[in-house]
Amino acid sequence: MQTLENGTIWLPEFFDRKAQENLVEIIRKTVAVAPLYTPKMPKTGKPMSVRITNCGELGWVTDKENGYRYQSTHPVTGKQWPKIPDILKTLWEELSDYPAPAEACLINFYDEHAKMGMHQDRDESNLNAPVISVSLGDACLFRIGGTTRGGKTTSFKLQSGDVVILGGPARMAFHGVDKIYPNTSTLLKKTGRINLTLRRVT
Repeated sequence: MQTLENGTIWLPEFFDRKAQENLVEIIRKTVAVAPLYTPKMPKTGKPMSVRITNCGELGWVTDKENGYRYQSTHPVTGKQWPKIPDILKTLWEELSDYPAPAEACLINFYDEHAKMGMHQDRDESNLNAPVISVSLGDACLFRIGGTTRGGKTTSFKLQSGDVVILGGPARMAFHGVDKIYPNTSTLLKKTGRINLTLRRVT
């Protein structure tokens, strides 16, 4: 375990290969029910470079008309999100140090060209619970800073199986993904990275 200056907790290789393979199979089943789709930025309608879906009582979505938000249904299919898998519920119970369960698990898929700009996770009405992130597949260059935009940042590679916890003083830290390193993992059938983020919303 490594704790960064801003309080971010990094758990390299938290999930071993077998557990990663199990997670990928579970996510494939989730995506079969709630397909990945390309979200769009508020106001501009510009497509994001990641594809997303969710599981849980609530799911994070965004579009040109209504912006960033959580809702109980998939915006394309109109169906309820599938439940959060037990393995991820257990992860939350073990690492969150929070008395209530996660309500949302955002699933991001990065192809080799995808990025994520520096941002805060602040669309939740509850900012006391942490955000717990799981990396699967190709490595990425993860960058994290402080609670104000434009300050000092730290970058490091996240590998398949790594877990990051943004809680306490790091809960509102700006963070992003600058690049994907293609073919750095054999976990997925094709190149790419899956990122799972568990959140308490209400």
